[in-house]
Amino acid sequence: MGNSAGAKRIGKSHRQLQNKWLGVVGVNLPGFESIRLEDQGPVTVLTLHRPDRLNAINRKMIAEIDAALDFVEDSQRSRVLVVHGAGRAFCSGYDLEEDAGIEVEDSIGWRKVLQRQFDFILRFWDLSIPTIAATHGYCLAFGCELSLACDLTVAAEGTLFGEPELKFGSGILVLLMPWLMNPKQAKELLLLGNDRVDAYEAHRLGMVNKVVPEGEHLVAAIAMARQIALMDPDALRLTRGAINRSYEIMGLRAALAVGLDHEIQIESLSTPDRQRFREILMREGVKAALSWREARFRGSL
Repeated sequence: MGNSAGAKRIGKSHRQLQNKWLGVVGVNLPGFESIRLEDQGPVTVLTLHRPDRLNAINRKMIAEIDAALDFVEDSQRSRVLVVHGAGRAFCSGYDLEEDAGIEVEDSIGWRKVLQRQFDFILRFWDLSIPTIAATHGYCLAFGCELSLACDLTVAAEGTLFGEPELKFGSGILVLLMPWLMNPKQAKELLLLGNDRVDAYEAHRLGMVNKVVPEGEHLVAAIAMARQIALMDPDALRLTRGAINRSYEIMGLRAALAVGLDHEIQIESLSTPDRQRFREILMREGVKAALSWREARFRGSL
């Protein structure tokens, strides 16, 4: 989604502000609309800032986050990145209204669209510094995948995790979940479209490192980040890289690429469920489409 030229333009303008911004602790970098980026010394805080849409991610947010991550990579000051969401949720997923408006005719077009989103999620896995997701409210679908791609995840009590995509004929873009738990658990969550996994169950399954009282997720994540930031940066980078590389040697990156291929196949299909969901979404809005989706499964277990 989005275009790389736009992200590069945004990144260039933000890098021009870098020298003025760095060293002024607690100041937000100006110029962003759907995110906030705050310097807290060795810790940088990235805020998803579409609270009216429960921080649903769209093309503009992807471009702005890409620019922000470029900025963080270039800063030579940031030691740890903390990601959290403004308002009532961490992230409710990809923006369904924008997704429904995508006009793609074949698998080639879908590969272009989905590869962009796939690469965006993996930026958090590949970033040169550790990443911590501070989650609350809803952490679903694309947002859940983002939190899984971060090195650590802190969850406030009451946070709900899950990937409900199969419920409306879509698929999972970045299949990280099977790498964090056993196959039976992953299949249960994904094949049932479970999007009501609470924070404590997510912790038991390995999706979350720490559960904290409601409202304390960001404070706890920043405290963890500050402790990490005290480590020798070279030792930290090499150790984290070795851990990630261990998973890649076991086949993680190749498996994720296969998962992307399957998601492209799914999105290229014109199934009755997908058509009906999109029709309701475009005609009546997100709430009506989600109500239709949930009504189909209510009382099925």
